[in-house]
Amino acid sequence: MMEIVTKKALGTHTILEFEGCPSQRLVNSGEVEQAFREAARRSNASVVDSLFHYFNPHGVSGVVVIAESHFSVHTWPEHGYAAIDFFTCSDDVDIDVAISHLKECLQPKRVRRRNISRGNFT
Repeated sequence: MMEIVTKKALGTHTILEFEGCPSQRLVNSGEVEQAFREAARRSNASVVDSLFHYFNPHGVSGVVVIAESHFSVHTWPEHGYAAIDFFTCSDDVDIDVAISHLKECLQPKRVRRRNISRGNFT
């Protein structure tokens, strides 16, 4: 008889596309950083550090490093678009809470979401 071993993934990678955001929500690196740090805090993640950069004339890129992995973003204000990436290796981090907060801050008209299990070793 063959034994089937199911192991829990090492982490979950959530990929989000925020479309139709007001451009002014995507240009200020300080405001975007504050939104992401607060999203991490509200989701029960442990913030280690963050780095955000404004690209003149368009966009912000940034990452919040959390003990459980990271939250990152790249914005294209001229297209009303934000590419958001969450990776976490903890079931204690509530990604839905983080997404809800970012939706309030960035005000997308549409959100596309994909989840990928990472580190599924057999």
